[in-house]
Amino acid sequence: MSIERVRAEFEKEEIADRIIELDSSSATVELAAQALGCESARIAKTLSFYGPEDDTILIVAAGDAKIQNGKFKRTFGLKPSMLKAEDVEERTGHRIGGVCPFACKDSVRVYLDESLRRFDTVYPACGSSNSAIRLELDELERYSHSCGWVDVSKLPE
Repeated sequence: MSIERVRAEFEKEEIADRIIELDSSSATVELAAQALGCESARIAKTLSFYGPEDDTILIVAAGDAKIQNGKFKRTFGLKPSMLKAEDVEERTGHRIGGVCPFACKDSVRVYLDESLRRFDTVYPACGSSNSAIRLELDELERYSHSCGWVDVSKLPE
């Protein structure tokens, strides 16, 4: 299970005890916010896209953010194309509902979207459809092995 890979990675960082395993599903932004008792925007959703060649791009964005095609294309030089359901686990190492920026396959590049910068802390998943962790932004950047910050989304008006 991918949560076990995340847990093993977090053991090395001495933060595995911070993983929150929920009694209910956190597979969507709405379910995660409800289960964690926070606003949906604080859920750090991980969106998976086909990258150049065999690479996979993961964008970690605020729960209320929407990917903007033009911004994505200007940033990455290609039109955004989300992974097909049958490709998600093979390409990221995580199942749908638990895709996260931790313990990913080597061909995965993780980017953090500017939409997250509104918050001091956010809640990304930890490799299962009922897990999360509360992280400060600098922690998210460090533990996700982020390639950097990008601006590829739009917030609701």
